[in-house]
Amino acid sequence: MKNNFIHKLIIFLLSIFLLENIFAQNPGEINLVSECDKYGIDLYWDPLTQSGILEKRGHQISFHIDEDFSLYDYKKITFEKAPYLRNEVLFSSKGFFDKAIQLFNTDSEQSLYKIGAILIDPGHGGKDPGASATHTINGKTFTVKEKDVNLSVGLKLYDYLKKACPDKKILMTRNTDVFISLQQRTEIANSVKLKDNEAILYVSIHVNASLDKKASGYEVWYLSPGYRRQVLKNDKNEDKAVQNILNSMLEEEYTTESILIAKFITDGIQAQVSGLSSSRGIKAEEWFVVRNANMPSVLIETGFLTNPKEGALLADDKYLQKISFGIYNGLQAFISHFERSHGFTGVK
Repeated sequence: MKNNFIHKLIIFLLSIFLLENIFAQNPGEINLVSECDKYGIDLYWDPLTQSGILEKRGHQISFHIDEDFSLYDYKKITFEKAPYLRNEVLFSSKGFFDKAIQLFNTDSEQSLYKIGAILIDPGHGGKDPGASATHTINGKTFTVKEKDVNLSVGLKLYDYLKKACPDKKILMTRNTDVFISLQQRTEIANSVKLKDNEAILYVSIHVNASLDKKASGYEVWYLSPGYRRQVLKNDKNEDKAVQNILNSMLEEEYTTESILIAKFITDGIQAQVSGLSSSRGIKAEEWFVVRNANMPSVLIETGFLTNPKEGALLADDKYLQKISFGIYNGLQAFISHFERSHGFTGVK
């Protein structure tokens, strides 16, 4: 009796296994994970947002599972059922995958994404000095003003990038001691003209202050993933539900890239000022200029001017040069990563 039961159980399990394999080998569908591996396609999947990205040769396909469309190269909508989950495995229709292969085999220079512009935003200025502090060290009294530090770092960073990146627009919201409102700063950022295959980075520079005079260190902020921006212009001819999903796809891309920029910049500064100041880490916040810039964007706090020791460093031009060079190296590392992963290999 026992042997008979085991025999029936084995037959039952084998039947399930065979049925699952028959179903999985449906000629109308593709195991997306294995096929991407077979064709050398990079697949990024986020189970929390239920969204994914396929990348190869500078082309990109963004999708949300079970939708009826996908976003090709940031701008073109293709109506084909998006990938879907079954037993925690990603599958797609054969039609979706065939169109993906067709896109990845396209040799179009215009599809290869590059960083076309970098906007440097020195915070405060003019009638708005930002934070300030006065210290006396070794009998010498000095005052540190945030607007001055921000501008000094911004100008140095501009010079580094201008010399190293002749193929990119290097811009500043201000290059003198003038007042510019937060609204004007983001309007400048969002009005920069780019080619279809170009992206822009927004870098806001600030200095920290605290009632605790022992507080010290630099930190880089990006927009909290909990906050969602409207990064696509409203199209009256486009289905609202479709547009909301496309906006979400692009917003998630911006957030991911902003986190990467923050990491690279943190590493770049650390390499320059290690032993003089320390990293307070990468953080998320809904700063106005970061929240309203429709692009990957970060806000850098270069240190605490209320800390006597760090205040003295922030008043030292050589130290600010180190900070600026650290930010520059971080941006260069991100640009290299971005353009390599998007297929751009340099100016032709």
